Amino acid sequence: MADSSRKAGRLFVVATPIGNLADITYRAVEILTTVDLIAAEDTRHSRKLLQKYTISTPLTAYHEHNEREQTKKLINLLIEGKEVALVSDAGTPLVSDPGYRLVCAAHERNITVTPIPGCCAAIAALSAAGLASDRFVFEGFLPHKKAARLNRLKQLQQESRTLIFYESAHRIEDSLNDAIAVFGRDRVSTLARELTKQHETLLRGTLDQIKQSLAADDNRRKGEFVLLVQGMEPNKRVNAETLRILGLLTAVLPPKQAADVTSKITGQPKNLIYQKGLEHKNK
Repeated sequence: MADSSRKAGRLFVVATPIGNLADITYRAVEILTTVDLIAAEDTRHSRKLLQKYTISTPLTAYHEHNEREQTKKLINLLIEGKEVALVSDAGTPLVSDPGYRLVCAAHERNITVTPIPGCCAAIAALSAAGLASDRFVFEGFLPHKKAARLNRLKQLQQESRTLIFYESAHRIEDSLNDAIAVFGRDRVSTLARELTKQHETLLRGTLDQIKQSLAADDNRRKGEFVLLVQGMEPNKRVNAETLRILGLLTAVLPPKQAADVTSKITGQPKNLIYQKGLEHKNK
């Protein structure tokens, strides 16, 4: 029978560098040094960081393939009073990385969860992108398959907030092509590559300009990417109510005339309404 008087330990969610190892915080080093165990996405990768800062804390693997069974083991250790640090390969855990199951399980058992803030590739890229940062949405990695990827992008077509995506080297060109197909070649964007590393690159321009820049230099297609896309400008959006009115009028009027009347009712540009009406009809 478990000792109910024993005080539970604490789970620390520790952000680590996304490239340059000097970006770790003093507090993160202290926590990683003093906890009983570090749960790492890839122990080989994390060991390099620990060696740099002379940290000898034991490591255990915690990744998407063993997350379920490891969560049970780690929760038992926490219940016994142990302190555990959760780290990913780079950046902040749970942000497109494993850890959600463990954090949820800890909360369910009233175990204290403490964030140790630090690097996050999405936020680092946003801070230097030159795009609106007051409102943004993080979408993580787009689907691997083209049809699913296009469908996800179409769902975001009229999103007014800055869009942030992660992407890998072998899919970045395909994702750019699909983004152009959905958002248009002139949508202003920023592509951040290899942030904080030796070959860090920030490309800002239209989606088409970024695509051309990558095509001109093989080296720019290597590494890890954050793609940020400007949200749709308010005067270019067609909301559900406008489409509803357009749909009713299209049933009794030719498309161009229906778009003209809808524009007069809603105040939105006639050409935009007409184009959105055609897109809606094609869907």
